[in-house]
Amino acid sequence: MAGSQETFGKKEREKKRLKKKKDKLLRKEERKASGQDSMFVYVDEFGQLTDTPPDPAKKIKVDAESIEIGIPKKEDREEEAAVDRQGKVSFFDTSKGFGFIIDTVSQEKFFVHVSGLLEEIKENDKVTFELEKGLKGMNAVRVKKI
Repeated sequence: MAGSQETFGKKEREKKRLKKKKDKLLRKEERKASGQDSMFVYVDEFGQLTDTPPDPAKKIKVDAESIEIGIPKKEDREEEAAVDRQGKVSFFDTSKGFGFIIDTVSQEKFFVHVSGLLEEIKENDKVTFELEKGLKGMNAVRVKKI
């Protein structure tokens, strides 16, 4: 006949596990008795966490209709004043469809793609353009010859 599969080590581990479970239950009951189990955390008017409830006199009424969730639709946003800038085409490769425009005022270089052109341009043409945020910086769009 086979002997018991329970060894001394297994018995000890089981005793430890039951003792831990019992201790945890005792600590939980002590917290309930002392009132710490129902502890709340509040946020004060400065955004700091505190255990005291906020002063009702400092309560601010927020209109739920004024809260915008997400990004407003393009037609709802106010259009930023598009500033027509002037510049000179420093480089333009018609086969690849891109180039660079140097602003006459700030001497900054801006990338321009063939999709942002209103008319065909060549190197050394004077142009007007608007700026638009691109993946790697500001891009010249709506480019026209002067």
